[in-house]
Amino acid sequence: MTKTIEKEKNKLIKTIGNIVGESNILYDYDSRYTYSTDSTNITNKDELADIVVFPHNTKQVSEIMKYAYANSIPVVARAAGTSVCGACLPKKGGIILDVARMNKIIEINKDNLICIAEPGVVIEELKQAVEKYDLFYPPDPSNLKVSMLGGSIGLSSGGPHTFKYGSTKDYIIDLEVVLADGTILHTGSNCSKDVTGYNMTQLFVGSEGTLGIITRATIRLIPKPEATRVMLAYFDTLEDTAKTVNEIISNLITPSVIDLLDKNTLKTTESFYPSGLLTDKTAALLIEIDGFKSTLDNQYNKIIDICKSNNASFIQTASTKEEEERIWITRRSSFGATAKLAPNVLTEDVVVPRDNIVTLVKGIWAICNKYNLKTCIMGHIGDGNIHPNIALDLRNPIERSNFEKAKSELFELALSLNGRLSGEHGIGCEKSGYIAKALDPNNLNLMKKIKNLLDPKNILNPNKIF
Repeated sequence: MTKTIEKEKNKLIKTIGNIVGESNILYDYDSRYTYSTDSTNITNKDELADIVVFPHNTKQVSEIMKYAYANSIPVVARAAGTSVCGACLPKKGGIILDVARMNKIIEINKDNLICIAEPGVVIEELKQAVEKYDLFYPPDPSNLKVSMLGGSIGLSSGGPHTFKYGSTKDYIIDLEVVLADGTILHTGSNCSKDVTGYNMTQLFVGSEGTLGIITRATIRLIPKPEATRVMLAYFDTLEDTAKTVNEIISNLITPSVIDLLDKNTLKTTESFYPSGLLTDKTAALLIEIDGFKSTLDNQYNKIIDICKSNNASFIQTASTKEEEERIWITRRSSFGATAKLAPNVLTEDVVVPRDNIVTLVKGIWAICNKYNLKTCIMGHIGDGNIHPNIALDLRNPIERSNFEKAKSELFELALSLNGRLSGEHGIGCEKSGYIAKALDPNNLNLMKKIKNLLDPKNILNPNKIF
């Protein structure tokens, strides 16, 4: 490190320390390495942040951004760091702005059906807090026990309940955002309806921290369903599985969850978390229905009839809340189970129209077999969003090269089926090289103009999306 660079770094540490307090900054190598990683396992030791900062309020974030903007210092907002697309990697060094200590639930208003919370609030804790008021926040990413609100908004995460209830974007009605130059912006209101001008809130939802730093969110809530029922239906062919989904929907039934688990997922998960899954079947559907208790029997009986008419070989139904929870733990364990197969597991996320699901899943199987990659496929078949969990050893150059080839072919396959690169995980740096193939050129150019307008120095999470 030259004397000039060392002097600039010392100035950065001192200035930021004066804003947030010395106990709220880290700059030793181990800390910078740790906070420069996420779930992609693609950290580059030459691309570490210079400093990690833990602000406690919006004013501190604003002061940090003013200094960063004046000195053209990159800033990457980070929540739980569970991104699987490289969305919070500091590709150009600078500042990691970790929002974990901005973790207050400020208000839960049952009359207005809203909650106001800071970005460091953990999703599961948010859901539990509003449920005490018999309210419901549907978005439930698989890592909801650690995933934080800020990252969830930045990536517009979804989860199993997206099929019926929508994803994060459908529940954010107002944001407090700090722009690149430190300006504090409020994007919406606490009103359930608001078409006063452009919908600026949705501009920031899913923007991956490239347009501003989210410091507070107003969330729309709904009444909590009175009851739920969960079942697993097993099939010997993928075609029967997909046909069952379509017939359930065409019979005017909207399950709260309708997820797919392929044979490898069933086998791997059962090995990791024994719970009585049938491991000799091609696929299973995890189906949850909810609503008033008086309506569940009718929905349930129709779904059972449809499953049987489409050759379901076995159907398991949870008869208690404990059994429901066991099925859900099994479903959420699929990623961790795949991680037992190899030192690393990388999760992809593509989405296609539902009538192309069979072609997509069979195509993924073929691609992974071609490159000798272990893959466990699961996902939200109801909305066409599929997640191949690929187990490999990234230290092995052949496996790493095969994964990159398979990933490219997977994206090409999804696009050829009128699909998209991501349904809920985002673009980050992992998919940025493919986005020009996915978007209309005029659309992409307009996105770049918006980015340049709000962040002319390109200091907010650079090298992401584009």
